[in-house]
Formats: sequence, structure tokens, C-alpha cells
Amino acid sequence: MDRAHLDLKPSGPLRGALRVPGDKSVTHRGLMLLALAEGEGRLLYPLKAGDTLSTARVLGALGAEIAEEGPHFRVRGQGLRLKEPGDVLDCGNAGTLMRLILGILAGQEGLFAVLTGDHSLRRRPMGRVVEPLRAMGAQVDGREGGKRAPLAVRGASLRGIRYTLPVPSAQVKSALLLAGLFAEGVTEVEEPVPTRDHTERLFRHFGLPLGVEGNRIRTRRADPFPAQDLVVPGDFSSAAFFLVAALITPGSEVVVEGVGLNPTRTGLLQVLASMGADLEWRVLEGEAGEPVGYIRARYSPLKGVSVDPALIPLMVDEVPILAAAAAWAEGETFIPNLSELRVKESDRVAAIAHNLRALGVEVEPFHDHRIAMAFAVAGFPVGVRVWEPGWAEISYPGFFRDLLGLCGGS
Repeated sequence: MDRAHLDLKPSGPLRGALRVPGDKSVTHRGLMLLALAEGEGRLLYPLKAGDTLSTARVLGALGAEIAEEGPHFRVRGQGLRLKEPGDVLDCGNAGTLMRLILGILAGQEGLFAVLTGDHSLRRRPMGRVVEPLRAMGAQVDGREGGKRAPLAVRGASLRGIRYTLPVPSAQVKSALLLAGLFAEGVTEVEEPVPTRDHTERLFRHFGLPLGVEGNRIRTRRADPFPAQDLVVPGDFSSAAFFLVAALITPGSEVVVEGVGLNPTRTGLLQVLASMGADLEWRVLEGEAGEPVGYIRARYSPLKGVSVDPALIPLMVDEVPILAAAAAWAEGETFIPNLSELRVKESDRVAAIAHNLRALGVEVEPFHDHRIAMAFAVAGFPVGVRVWEPGWAEISYPGFFRDLLGLCGGS
């Protein structure tokens, strides 16, 4: 494979079963909570890719001892008190890391840290996290008054607040809940519509304070807690690419095994089913409160639909691959409420529109891992050229190898 581009040529149906890498959201959060725990625990089958390796490096700079053991991480935490870093903390391209670690650092009294990232991350909005953290007493500053990285944080004495999310955001919710572990009083987050709940499930796994009542999630100052092992399920967002590839390629049947089926993540399945997709999924077990099972997808003539706006927060990372499916559907597909996609690694709305126009010829450079994978899938049945395929390594090392493996490696 040429490092600059990859040509994917029509090669018949995709058939077979595979397991995708560990869930990125659970890996980020699992590493952080193990770093705050006392003693040693293992993160089993995590995602080891650009974003999560950035999290491991940042936590290491804050005093956690993190070692790779085969496919796993072994983590010796610092307890609830982290070490002041000796240098700037580089978050790479990981927006989840930067937003969530802000919540932790805000409550580390007296500790000073500076967070930065690559060009893409420095353009992304951080004010949505900084503003409510400041209301808790956090001392955070940065470019544009703290709206953009680099960000400087000095840990302070925090107080709990009640905060209603102005827009659905699991990252903001998680940052505030993490800060709440260090705050006096109760921290309560109200979300207008449900967002992914991995943080809440992990709080329960580690025995951290948590109360959920309807759309209100509460926590309070935590006592020291012991480390324990955590198994990471397969990433649904990664599985989605193979499901759609099977749905739009005649004669295909693909099974993704060991994948997380958290209902706050699987809105895409509901949308694809409404489009006429031949899908079957079942929960077989649970790991650390996360439902895990399999998904089977068979080639299906799809029809366009108008997506329920309430499903968008449950599939925000899957919108690019939904657009790829919609390109092969009969009729028009309307996807509402996409403002959040304009502040991802790239302007994903613009990138989706651009690459839909480009289909049939080639997919132009886009510098966004999910766009890269989504439109490789969209063009797969007719042949497509993907420039700079290495961007997929941010969230799925080996993605193109696995895709080609399902059609015999062509």
C-alpha cells in the first residue's frame, strides 16, 4: 500500500466475522479512573491508537505508571492526588482527553498544568467545558479567554454546582462529573436529551458516588478507591464502518463480534433499520456495566429517511458513515442537528458534502479519521482512491487491512 494513497477496487462481496479494536470512549475514561485509583489495575483489550496513546502519555506525565502488556495496559494509579507535570501536556488530536482531563486537573489544588494539542485540536471549542468549571471555582485560562487551547490550569478548591447542558455533550457532562469527585457538595448535571453514559457506568464499576434520577446525574467528593481490572468492549463506532460496507455491497454478509451495544451509542442501528437494512444484533454478556454482543449485517437495498433529531446525540460519531449509506439509498435522506459535527477534527459537515460530490472519481484529502473511513466505505462498491489513509490510525489501526480481509485481501 502506498503511504500517500490507497486504491480500493471493486472485488465482490464482503464475507466473514471480525472483532474491532476496543471502545475509544471507554479506553480514555478507564485510563483516567485507573490513574486516580489506589493500587494497580489492568485495562484489558483497550484501543491502542493515536488518541488513547495520548491519554496514556498525559496521565504518565501526571504520575500514573502505565505499562503495555501485550494487548493490555497495566496502570498503577496516584490516588486522587496527581503529580504536577514538568512540561506542557500534549493532547495530540484527542478532544476527549483535553476536555475530560480539565475536569480532573481543576480539582488538583495547587497543581499547575498547561494543555495543548495539534493544529486541529487547538481550533476546537473548549469554552463549553471551561465555563461551567469556572462556575465550580476552577482557575483556567487560555486563548480567546479560555475558549481555545493552549489552556493553563491551576487546581483549586471546587464547589458543586447544578448545571444544565445547553447542547447535548457527553464530554462536558463527563468533565463536570470528574470535577465533582473533588468538589464540596453535590455536583448535578442535567442533560436535555440522553448522551453516551460510559462515565456513569464506570463510576458504578469503581464504586464512585453516583446518583441518576431521570435526566439528572449527581456526584460528590470521592473517598480514595481501589483499582480493579476493566474489560473494554469492541468499539461500536468502528464496527459501523463494516456494517455499512456490507449493507451497500451486493452479496455481502458480515458479523462483528464482541462489540459494545450500549443503547446510548447505537442510534445508528435504529436509523439503518428504518432504511430497510437487514440487521440482527443481540447482547450476550456485560463487561463493567457495558452490554456486549454481536451485530450481523447483510446486503440490503436501502431507502432514504428523515432521521429523528433525538437520535443524533446517540450517533454523533456515526453521522459520516450514515451519509455514506445514504449515498447508496433510494430517495433523499435528511439528517438534522449537525452543528456538533462542525467542531470535530474537521468540519465534518463540509467534508461529507465535499466527498459525496467526489464519489465516482476519488475521495480527496480530508485529514479526519472518521471521514477517511466513511468515504472509503462509500466508494468501496465502485472503487475509490483514499489519500493519506494513515489518518485512520487515530482511532482504528489496521482498518484498511481488516476491510480488505473481508473480501479476500483484494
